[in-house]
Amino acid sequence: MATAKKIVKEAAENSILKPNAAVQELAPYKQGQSQAEGHEEPIKLSSNESPHGPSPLALKAYHDAGNTLFRYPDGAQVDLRAAIGDVFSLNPDQIVCGNGSEELQLLLVRAFLSAGDEVIFSENAFVMGKIHALAQGAKVVTAPEPNHHASVDEILKRITPETRMIMLASPNNPIGDYMRRVDFMRLVENTPSDVMILYDGAYGDYVTASDYDPGFSAVDWAPNVVVTRTFSKLYGLAGLRIGWLYCDPSVMDPVQRIRTPFNANIAALAAAEAAVRDGAYAEKIREHNNEWLKRIKRELKALGLFVFPTVANFYLIRFSATGPHTAKNAAAYLIDRGIIPRPVAAGGPADCLRITVGLDYENEAVLEALTGFMSATN
Repeated sequence: MATAKKIVKEAAENSILKPNAAVQELAPYKQGQSQAEGHEEPIKLSSNESPHGPSPLALKAYHDAGNTLFRYPDGAQVDLRAAIGDVFSLNPDQIVCGNGSEELQLLLVRAFLSAGDEVIFSENAFVMGKIHALAQGAKVVTAPEPNHHASVDEILKRITPETRMIMLASPNNPIGDYMRRVDFMRLVENTPSDVMILYDGAYGDYVTASDYDPGFSAVDWAPNVVVTRTFSKLYGLAGLRIGWLYCDPSVMDPVQRIRTPFNANIAALAAAEAAVRDGAYAEKIREHNNEWLKRIKRELKALGLFVFPTVANFYLIRFSATGPHTAKNAAAYLIDRGIIPRPVAAGGPADCLRITVGLDYENEAVLEALTGFMSATN
């Protein structure tokens, strides 16, 4: 047995199979921490999941789907596309669903980018988009966000003849701010028609600001605009991996050519359809989130902490760069009390923690813990 294992190990080490050079340079995506030592059921606020879970109607649809698991799902996704179209007043023929919005972004990258093409990423765009672009052999260009939301000027001045795509998130992550409508329109009007604007609205369902543009109307007059959305956040279906995009038919055609026929499973399609039609439940979640954001900002400001402007289901707190009240010490303090935040990775705002808006008792626990942390001197 030992000899067989040794042969297999040596074969692996001497294998002539090699991934492409771009893939070898990539760092794997790292998801939010989910465990805290000494706490069997910690308060997990590291991944921006909805703590409320899905709508009861979505749960029923999910369980009912169990009776048809021996069947392939509807590859045309007719019922879910119709539901999304009804709720958002969109043409269902311009909607494609997939295994989370992340898969749909991957399909767009595969369909429209070639090795050597340039992709402009707004500084706080979805990190997986960058991974997909680099794996495709594209060149990544980063546009800074000087005011903590995507800057039209910074994006436009980086467009070159080699630019084929712009990726931006509104609201962005880890900050939670958004591109104002007037700015988004200026971006669309001044971007060459052969450059795709991939507008990621993963957190758009939480936004109530009157000057926020979800991007859908732009698709009707600017075929290079593509909007992606997800059911993982407000709708609470992260575990089912289901998302959608809205695009011009000229974009849909190449995407459909490479989309696997059953990329969204039966349970996900059924649950998402019920979830998007349950507007009352979605509004309840939205109101809870916005009310807690107001209180959290107010109370953390009273503690001397800076909270970045946010309209998403999370908030970013800046701590001291030195002394006892650093982000690193705050994270350790919270985790020790069974609360899991998300430290900001390299490239984001320094000295910060991102925390998801949770249930009432979870938010109360965070505020109590941070009050204790800020009153501690060592």
